[in-house]
Amino acid sequence: MRDIWAFLLQTLTASGVAVLLLIVKAMFRDKLSPRWQFAVWGILGIILLLPAGFAGRYVLLNWPMWVEAVKTALTGSYSLTQVIAPIPLPVPTLPATLWDWLYLVYVLGVVLLLGRYLFSYFCLRRALRAGIPASAQIKARIQAVADQYHLPTCRAVMMEGAGSAFLCGVISPILVLPAGTQTDDKVLLHELLHLKYRDVIWGLVICLLRCVHWCNPLLWYCANQSGNDLESLCDQRVLERLEGEDRREYGRILLSMANEKYARAPGTSCASNGGKNIRQRIEAIVRFKRYPAGMALVSVCAAIMLATPLVFGTQAVNVYNEAGRLSGSVDIDFSMASARTTWCTTFVGALDTYGKSLLTNSGAYRAMCAPLSQQAEIAQIMHDRQEKGLWPTWNSGLPMEADQSTGYYLYNLERTGEDTYKALVAVKLNGAPDGHPEEHMMYLAVQPVQVQKEGSRWVVAELGEAQTVEAQEASMVWGVQELPSYVYSGTAANFRVEVCFQRTFVVDNTVQKSNSSSWFFGPSSYFDTVPKPNAQFDEVTHNQWTRCIFLGSEDEKAAITHLGTSIVPLEEGEQRPSLQSAGYGSGGGSSNHGEDWASLEVGPGWGPVVPMGGGGSSSGFDEDSFLLPDCYAADLYINGEKAAELTLRLQEGGAQ
Repeated sequence: MRDIWAFLLQTLTASGVAVLLLIVKAMFRDKLSPRWQFAVWGILGIILLLPAGFAGRYVLLNWPMWVEAVKTALTGSYSLTQVIAPIPLPVPTLPATLWDWLYLVYVLGVVLLLGRYLFSYFCLRRALRAGIPASAQIKARIQAVADQYHLPTCRAVMMEGAGSAFLCGVISPILVLPAGTQTDDKVLLHELLHLKYRDVIWGLVICLLRCVHWCNPLLWYCANQSGNDLESLCDQRVLERLEGEDRREYGRILLSMANEKYARAPGTSCASNGGKNIRQRIEAIVRFKRYPAGMALVSVCAAIMLATPLVFGTQAVNVYNEAGRLSGSVDIDFSMASARTTWCTTFVGALDTYGKSLLTNSGAYRAMCAPLSQQAEIAQIMHDRQEKGLWPTWNSGLPMEADQSTGYYLYNLERTGEDTYKALVAVKLNGAPDGHPEEHMMYLAVQPVQVQKEGSRWVVAELGEAQTVEAQEASMVWGVQELPSYVYSGTAANFRVEVCFQRTFVVDNTVQKSNSSSWFFGPSSYFDTVPKPNAQFDEVTHNQWTRCIFLGSEDEKAAITHLGTSIVPLEEGEQRPSLQSAGYGSGGGSSNHGEDWASLEVGPGWGPVVPMGGGGSSSGFDEDSFLLPDCYAADLYINGEKAAELTLRLQEGGAQ
């Protein structure tokens, strides 16, 4: 924790779990033995030791969103609160704001309370050095109790002013006995059981967590309860070893031990821990019974079922994005806070979210995948639009609204670094932008973007403004020839043969309606515009087109009446295969291996560029999806005869 907001997130997360555990413990107070009453606190201990919001997850309630919203409202900051460690960490700079000073006060509180506990412990150890070593008779009694119940022993000291026996120390524990009085064997048994199970360590952990959360009264209460449950657990262990009248006598002994002098001293465990706590322990003793083995199994299963969702938490997948649910700027602040804390865990999720922010003009969706440095700008645009009486959307920069039913498409995705990718994002526009003809054309808005890792978040940065592209109506998933492609080329017989290769990466956002398609119900499916921050690609299509570009003279051109091409992708060093004939009458076709062939007649006045058609295939996404063909083997046919065998090489410069 490096600021007051990180502490607030950590302590609120723990408080929510604490409330739930207190309710569960109250419900099963008479059902669970002290062993499980104490074990349940382990869940809270794990939550306290795990950084809140780790890996974008929250526990019970979306505490990160609320903390971010409050922070933005009070400070105007759109940074992301992250808990690096569950303990306060020093900040190398001097406090500059009220919130910095509050964090400093919190850290000083931790240090002072920790210092107080350490001071009391050292004072106790110094007092023990002045204590009197236990006599041989007392040592013999202690050894007799240990031998009877098969327990370890340690050094014993008689101390003036000790209200009751207690154990002190972790590494070299000391059994402290009150001087001038005889300690009952049952009390010795209690302390030796503390020694066997190293309960002093648990008490030390509780003390440290109390220091870290010194300003949270709920967690202080839980610390007190867990300490008392630890003593009740030890009582349970004692009662399991006693019989008949000895059990009742043990309860009467506890009633006389309401001394609190060393009940909360760090590094100690004491059978006496205050009158109120003694009363609760007596009630537990009254309820004592030997729980059947089956109950232990039930308790384990219940603990696992309770711990699993609390420890692993829940990851936000939907964004609060309903403007007007609250009021004014508060709603935008909550929307932005929700977006920052519902971050994209995969680069595919970031691209999916960005594509949907273009489709919907949603500032919250853009904030989910935007670098933190752009969060304030996005929020300001939304606030400005709201002040003008407009819907508080984001300005995506498109010339007009996108066609949400068509969705978005990703072309030519490339890995450019260990955690960096670039791609073209394309959306279909709802009509023709100003200055463009409206008939028989499809208009796309195309934007180059880069997706990269920013801490735990995947974010998208624009590499340029969205450009309008005029294209022939076609299925966008099978490529758009008007968009950049990887061009492979080779020259022979007065022709340059080119293969344009293009890839489309698809996240399946199709949602099937419950009703069937009909003129009454409309389409049977629709495009889901809700972001998928954890998305993976469902399909990759590989598309290619061949074209022949004539380089000769007009006289040579006039003699050509028929062209044919046959191509197949080739790995470097692979033996050139025999290609499908593309002479007279061979027609055209393609195979699943990327092989294409076409044969066509060219009429008078044919242009210098002759499209030869193309084909494509689809596959699932894997690491090989980023690989481009090394080269293409190609055969060129002129007037029905094979005129050349070529090897087409990738032109420099990437997709063009």
